[in-house]
Amino acid sequence: MTTAATPLFPVPESRARTSRHATDRPLWERPALAGLLIATAVLLLWDLGSSGYANSFYSAAVQAGSESWKAFFFGSSDAGNSITVDKPPAALWPMMLSVRLFGLGSWQVLVPQALMGVATTGVLYAAVRRQFGPGAALLSGAVFALTPVAALMFRFNNPDALLTLLLTLTVYCVLRALDGARTDWLLWAGVAVGFAFLTKTLQAFVILPPLAVLYAVCAPTRLRRRLGQLLLAGLAMVVGGGWWVAVVELWPASSRPYIGGSQNNSFLELTLGYNGLGRINGNETGSVGGGGRAGGGGGGWGETGIDRLFSANIGGQISWLLPAALVLLVAGLVVIWRARRATDSLEGMARAAFLAWGGSLLITAVVFSYMQGIFHEYYTVALAPFVAALIGMGVAVLWEERGSRAALFTLSGTLALTAVWSYVLLGRATGYLPWLRWVVLVGGLLAAAALPFVVRAGRRVLQATAALGLAAALAGPFAYCLTTVDTGHAGSIVTAGPAVAGGRGGPGGMMRGPGAAGEVPLGGPGGAQQGGPQGGNIPPQGGMPPGRGGQGGQGVAGVPGGAGVPGGQAGRGMERAGGGQGGPGGLLGGTRVGAEAKAALRADAGKYTWAAAAVGSQNAASYQLASGVPVMPIGGFNGSDPSPTLEQFKQYVKDGRIHWFISQGGGEGGIQGGGPGGGQGGASSESADGMRQGGPAGGTSSAIESWVKATFKASTLGGATVYDLTAPTS
Repeated sequence: MTTAATPLFPVPESRARTSRHATDRPLWERPALAGLLIATAVLLLWDLGSSGYANSFYSAAVQAGSESWKAFFFGSSDAGNSITVDKPPAALWPMMLSVRLFGLGSWQVLVPQALMGVATTGVLYAAVRRQFGPGAALLSGAVFALTPVAALMFRFNNPDALLTLLLTLTVYCVLRALDGARTDWLLWAGVAVGFAFLTKTLQAFVILPPLAVLYAVCAPTRLRRRLGQLLLAGLAMVVGGGWWVAVVELWPASSRPYIGGSQNNSFLELTLGYNGLGRINGNETGSVGGGGRAGGGGGGWGETGIDRLFSANIGGQISWLLPAALVLLVAGLVVIWRARRATDSLEGMARAAFLAWGGSLLITAVVFSYMQGIFHEYYTVALAPFVAALIGMGVAVLWEERGSRAALFTLSGTLALTAVWSYVLLGRATGYLPWLRWVVLVGGLLAAAALPFVVRAGRRVLQATAALGLAAALAGPFAYCLTTVDTGHAGSIVTAGPAVAGGRGGPGGMMRGPGAAGEVPLGGPGGAQQGGPQGGNIPPQGGMPPGRGGQGGQGVAGVPGGAGVPGGQAGRGMERAGGGQGGPGGLLGGTRVGAEAKAALRADAGKYTWAAAAVGSQNAASYQLASGVPVMPIGGFNGSDPSPTLEQFKQYVKDGRIHWFISQGGGEGGIQGGGPGGGQGGASSESADGMRQGGPAGGTSSAIESWVKATFKASTLGGATVYDLTAPTS
């Protein structure tokens, strides 16, 4: 090992001693850690309210859970408990508690997500520091905090924020278990995976194979004990995630909400089918446009293949330091390859850390690259802690070995590779800070070229060169993060950073089409944006706190009418499958609710289980968030779930449990609904992370709407067509 007067990456003294953990901390460590966590919190909390309720689908469920403990437990979309969201409820619980304590509002919904980002940074720091010291841990934490997709998703109310925290915690617990074959830490890892399952079902299990194999091979105890510990951890995982599933499956279906997203009112069906293997093989019933095959044409979710994570629409989200992480994974393992298997050796623990973080990165990246089903850019936030850990660990190991020309030139080459790739990524956003890509390229290449020659030139020169290289490597993602936090994000499909050539999505998700009552106005007050590339803003969703619009993205390929919109136009990003203009019934972002409609819903709301019913969860969510009273989402998120049936709906009306029916004609602002069969089948989507086709013409939601129109008289409230279900025409 090469020594230096003041190492940039000091490692625990145990690296050179027999004791495992250093007891002394550098004087600067605690202030530096506090600075990292405070800076992360500022980044994630800055202007957080600009996104309003973000994804109104989940915000409506949060509101419902803050008012009804039954809705809290099941994750119901409304306090009347008609149907659940199409995910388990764990990600909703922190937000529900926040709203229950502090009232409904944008900050109350989103602050728990931001705090999860700070917690993930802290867990990552703790995990990396144990074997690689505070310098490496600080670098890992900074890289994670400055990952654009992390800056997006920890300011948004999708389940991915909690999932990422739990996956990071799982790796940390496994590494603690490896350090002495600790059963208790392995059990905690199982519990973390169980709760990750209750957050986003089978995605929680993706990292299990490399972690289980690592423990089975490397834990410093006899094989029989290792296997027994793994079985106990598996049991902890089943208990941690299975208790809720067991209650739901055993609960009489007649007295619990319908399981949203399923066709048979079964959570197991939802988990093993549409939200499970269907994501891998693309066999998702009703899914719009599965993934393209490697080397072939792309489907609705982009082409699959090894380069998927580097593509136009995904590269700027996660891949800034992904090439460097892969290089440093290999380099770090090469440097410590002589370490013994037993992890009471610190070098053995360092190798285990590379294998744990690297294995998690590789298997997740492979799954994301080749999955044929629904895939969105923001899924890649799950990769962020793995990339960040490898960067910090790899740089620390190579810096220690900088007396070796091979290590030094590997570090230099990795920096040059990062500078060139950042130059490419910055060039994909036309007109976006054109000077920055040249500064990053020149600065990074200069630092890379100088590094092999300044290593013995003195402390100040060496530190200045390292600082220049670090600044060049992080400047691109830092700029994307600032753009992300300065832009409101709302809807179901969102991306970080500016709009890019060849990408899809955008800060506001997908554009809804013009409604029957006219074009969607540009720059509507308070609306988080959902436009085409550099397009206009959508008016705020009902009851949304004032927010600022931002740039939008293109439509989703494979969706009828969803090929994107020209920059600067109000946008016709999607058309209903049944033909004609019109957005998909609040498919991705709900409607604007006027004061007259709010007042009507609130009037005598206490007499009804549901103040109103509307086809599709986003439409219902808009009215529910605006009025503060329960609104039944007929057909769940996409309007195609068979809940309620026509007979059930008729009975609800007969019993006086529903006051209004809100037609798919849209709310104030004229956002037109629509669905298969010319607007009768309902909107179509897969909650916050995908889209499914609406029910066929003549399906449940279509039958309900037809019956309502034939039985009750239409009236207009604030631009919305409604039917008073207490006053039949005959």
